[in-house]
Amino acid sequence: ENILVELKENLATITINRPLKLNALNKKTIEELHVAFKKLDENKAIKAIIITGSGEKAFVAGADISEFADFNVDQGTELARKGQELLFNFVQNLGTPVIAAINGFALGGGLEICLTCDKRVISSSASIGLPETSLGIMPGWGGTVRLPRLVGFNLALGWIVSGTPQSADKAMTAGAVDLISEPSSLRKDALTVLVDLATNSPEFLSQRTTKLGPAAITSQEASAAAEDACNAVRSRQGENYPAAFSVAELMVSACELTRDDAISLENHAFFDVTQTPQARALTGLFLGEQYVVKQAKVRNAPFAATSQPVAYSAVIGAGIMGGGIAYQNALKGIPIVMKDINQAALDLGVSEASKLLDRGVKRGKLTEAKAEAVLSQITPSLDDDSITNCDMVVEAVVELESVKAQVLASVESQLSSINSVITSNTSTISINRLADSLQRPANFCGMHFFNPVHAMPLVEIIRGEHSSDQTIAAVCAYALRLGKKPIVVNDCPGFLVNRVLFAALLGMEMLIAEGADFEQIDQVMEKWGLPMGPAYLSDVIGLDTIVHCYSVLLKGLPERFIEIEPSRSSQVLFDGERLGQKNGLGYYRYSKNEQGRPSKTADTSVIETFENLFGKAKAFEEQEIVSRIMGAMGMEMVRCLEEGVVASPTEADMALIYGIGFPSFRGGICRWMDELGLSEACAMGDKYSSISPLYAPTEALRVKAAKGGTLY
Repeated sequence: ENILVELKENLATITINRPLKLNALNKKTIEELHVAFKKLDENKAIKAIIITGSGEKAFVAGADISEFADFNVDQGTELARKGQELLFNFVQNLGTPVIAAINGFALGGGLEICLTCDKRVISSSASIGLPETSLGIMPGWGGTVRLPRLVGFNLALGWIVSGTPQSADKAMTAGAVDLISEPSSLRKDALTVLVDLATNSPEFLSQRTTKLGPAAITSQEASAAAEDACNAVRSRQGENYPAAFSVAELMVSACELTRDDAISLENHAFFDVTQTPQARALTGLFLGEQYVVKQAKVRNAPFAATSQPVAYSAVIGAGIMGGGIAYQNALKGIPIVMKDINQAALDLGVSEASKLLDRGVKRGKLTEAKAEAVLSQITPSLDDDSITNCDMVVEAVVELESVKAQVLASVESQLSSINSVITSNTSTISINRLADSLQRPANFCGMHFFNPVHAMPLVEIIRGEHSSDQTIAAVCAYALRLGKKPIVVNDCPGFLVNRVLFAALLGMEMLIAEGADFEQIDQVMEKWGLPMGPAYLSDVIGLDTIVHCYSVLLKGLPERFIEIEPSRSSQVLFDGERLGQKNGLGYYRYSKNEQGRPSKTADTSVIETFENLFGKAKAFEEQEIVSRIMGAMGMEMVRCLEEGVVASPTEADMALIYGIGFPSFRGGICRWMDELGLSEACAMGDKYSSISPLYAPTEALRVKAAKGGTLY
C-alpha cells in the first residue's frame, strides 16, 4: 500500500509512496519496507538497492505521530525495539549495499532510515534533520546513536538538541551526505554512486563495522559538550523544554557503548520522555495544527464541485490594518482592491505593504522584481465602482458599529454578483447585529485578523445566525489561501480569543485592585511561559482598545464581567491619557531602543497613582498569581465550549496558540486544565469564586471532574 519496488537488471529501487498523504512512517509502512528489503536481500541477483521517496516534497517527513501517540511505556519500548529489528538495524546489517536518494524532507524517522544506509545522495532542494525535541520528544529509531558516529558527537548533539533541519549544503559540509544532486538527476547520480559502492564491497562493509562501535569521543568530552549545549538551550527557552536535556544526557551515557547497547538505552529514554506534560502538549499541538487545516477543508468539501477560488478581493478601509490585509492577498497571488474615502489612508496602506515587501527583499525572501510584481497586485482606489467585480470583500473600517453598518450596506449595493461574500474584520462588534444592515445576510460573516496581519497566523471566522455553510466554507478556503489558520467560532461578546483573554486580564485587574504589583504579575506570568505579562500586553494592544473591549464584555456578559471597585487600573491609566505603546505611556514608560523598537521601563508616577488608589503594593504567592489569571481564562473557555462558541478543545487551544502566543509547551488552556486535573481545576475555581463569578466552575465541569473526565 505504501511502497513501490522496481527491479531493473541487478538493481532494485524502493520508493516510499503513501497515497494521498505525506510520506511518514507508520507501522504498516515499516512492515512493508521490512518485507521488501528481506526479499531483495534474499534475491542473489540483486546487487544493490536504492531507497527514495515519491515526488520532490518528502523522502519521509517523520513518524506518523497520530498512530504512536497513545502507547504506554512498555508498548512504546517494544515498538521501538521491533522497529529496529524489522527496519533500521535490519537495513544496516544487509549483505547488499543500500543508498538513500533523498528527494525532499528527510526528518525524524526519515533521516534515521538514511543513517542506516551505506551512502546518501541528496537533492539540492531537500533538507534533513532530527526535529523531535521541538515536539517535546527525542529520536527513537537510532538517530542519537547513528548520527554522532557519522558526523561526530558535537555536531550531532547540536543538531538533535536544537531540532533544526539542515539544508543540503550544511548536510554535505557536515559529512551527513555524500553527494548533492539536482532534483532532475537525483536517481541517476544515486545510481552512479551505488554502482561504485557495489563494486567495492569490502569498503562499505568496513565502514559499517566502524558504525557498530562506540562514538569517537570520551564520556568526559561528551559531558562537557552536553553541558554547553544545554546551557545554550536554557538561555533561549529556560527549563520549559526538557526533552533537549534528556537527549543530551542520553547521548553522553551512550557514547562509549556499542551500537546495540546504545540503541537499547535510546529505546527506554525515548518513551520516558513521551510521558512528560511537555511532550503531550507539543505533540498535541503538532496534531492540532493538522486538525485545524483539515476542519477548514472538511467545511469546503460539500461545495468543492461548484465553488471557485477567490479571483478578486477587496479590503474596505486602508491604513495599517488594510495595508496588511492587502499585502497578504497580493503575496499569495490574489489581486486586491484597497478602497478608502481618504487618500492619506490609501497612501498609508500602500506604504505598509511596501514596507513589508522591502523587509522581505532585505531578508532574501523576495527578489526586487518579485516584490514589485506583488505590489502591482494591489489597486488603491477612492472609487466605489472599483469593487464591483470582487467576489470576496473584507470590511476593515474603524471599530464603530454605526460606521461599519453603513459601510457594509453600501458595499453590498456596489457588488455585481449576488454570490459575492462580505466579511467584517471586527474584534468586538456583534456579527448578528451587523448582518441586520444587509439584504443578503447569508453571504456575510466575521473575519477577525490579528495584528500584525502578516505575522499572526490566526483568523477567527465568526458565524452569525444567518451565515450560510457555503459562506463559512468559502471564507475558510480563502483564509487557507492567505496562509492563515482559520478557526470558526459562533458570534458572542468578544468572540472566542478576546473573550477568554479579557477574562485573564480582568484577573490581573482584580489582583492590582487588591494591592498586587503589576510588575511582579508580569514577571511571574512570563516565567510561567507567556510571551509577555498581562500589563505589558495591555500596553502593546493599546489601553484605548483595552477599555473599549472591556465595555463590550461588561455589557455583553454582565453576570461574570463585573466592574472592579474602586476602579480598573487600565481605566485609570486611560483616563490619565496613557495609551500604552501608542503614546509611550501605559503601565510602563516606553522609549526607542537601538533597533528602533519600544523598550519599557518602570514609571514611578504609575506606581504612586496605584498606591493612592489601591494601597502600597504587596507581594503575592506566585502560584496564586498564576491561578487567578489562568483560572479565569480556563473557566471562561470551559463556558465557550459548553455554549458551542468553539467546537472542540483542540480548536480552542490552537486559537490561543495562534492568536496570543500561548506557550506551546503548555499546549493551550484546555490542555493545561487537563494536566492540572479537572477536580483540581474545580477546587481552584471554588477557592476564588467569592472574589469573582469568573472563577466559578460550571455544573457540567463538576460532573465531568467527578467522573474523572478531561476536556480532551
